[in-house]
Amino acid sequence: MKMMTSLLVSGAVLAGTAAGACEITLRSADTHPAGYPTVEAVKWMGEQVKEKSGGRICIEVFPASELGEEKDAIEQTQFGVIDMVRASFGPFNNLVPETQVVSLPYIFRSSEHMHKVMDGPIGEEIAKGFEAHDLVVLGYYDGGARSFYNKEKPITKIEDLAGMKFRVMQSDVFVDMMSALGANATPMPYGEVYSSIETGVIDGAENNPPSYDTSGHFEVAKYYTLDEHLIMPEVLALSKITWDKLSPEDQALLQEVGKASVPVMRELWAAKVKESEAKVEAAGAQIVRDIDKAPFIAAMEPVYAKYVTTPELQDLVARIKATE
Repeated sequence: MKMMTSLLVSGAVLAGTAAGACEITLRSADTHPAGYPTVEAVKWMGEQVKEKSGGRICIEVFPASELGEEKDAIEQTQFGVIDMVRASFGPFNNLVPETQVVSLPYIFRSSEHMHKVMDGPIGEEIAKGFEAHDLVVLGYYDGGARSFYNKEKPITKIEDLAGMKFRVMQSDVFVDMMSALGANATPMPYGEVYSSIETGVIDGAENNPPSYDTSGHFEVAKYYTLDEHLIMPEVLALSKITWDKLSPEDQALLQEVGKASVPVMRELWAAKVKESEAKVEAAGAQIVRDIDKAPFIAAMEPVYAKYVTTPELQDLVARIKATE
């Protein structure tokens, strides 16, 4: 009965829900808290959709994993229990092979390079892979650029990483990346990182500037190097089950406004990064901004050889690198 109730309030929902007189209410899930750039961008999208549809269509945003953790939210969206989801690419790596390629270290030269790739033909190609798993891509958001930070010394060149211990996510790619750079990977839960750095279990970790800031890790690891080894796109997707219930006009509207929400999210994210960098520097952290990434990129050759194993994926890597 509980599942049936959830199904009834998803997809095309009649008036009388929390959204008031809307004919259609779309429930959108996010793991990030209220105020986070992805959450605010989908709220902006909701305002635009409501205005452009004359109040017929509303989007109700549920932040902070209110509808479940990311993996559960994705599955519920695939089954139409939830209508929309903002998710990272990681959970799709084993489902959509192309997402594993854009999750490789140093595949993108910069955030701008990532945006051009994902907003162009390659992004459209990857979107087709999501459709095979009952998800319609509305746009690609920015998951930020992950970089190294540690408590010992500024990292200005690849040799500085030799023998150092870094926490990484539970990912074979990340473990292999650290090995290729001459460092030691220590997978562990995110919540254990602060105390592990403080007590010397690890020397440091890697993440984007807002996470480095909000986690308080800058208090125990004052050296942050912007090597940007992972620049991650994220996906905003609609359930195919919900999509099929919409009229062609409403489908076009959601595609239009979903695409328009992308630069809104990216602008909010860029502002958040600047804010966090300024905050940690004011607190005494040292940010190394100017490094030669070429040796770091060259060191990834065995990692790419291990994970880019088919002609199709090799071609995709070549096309990404060729994108200007």
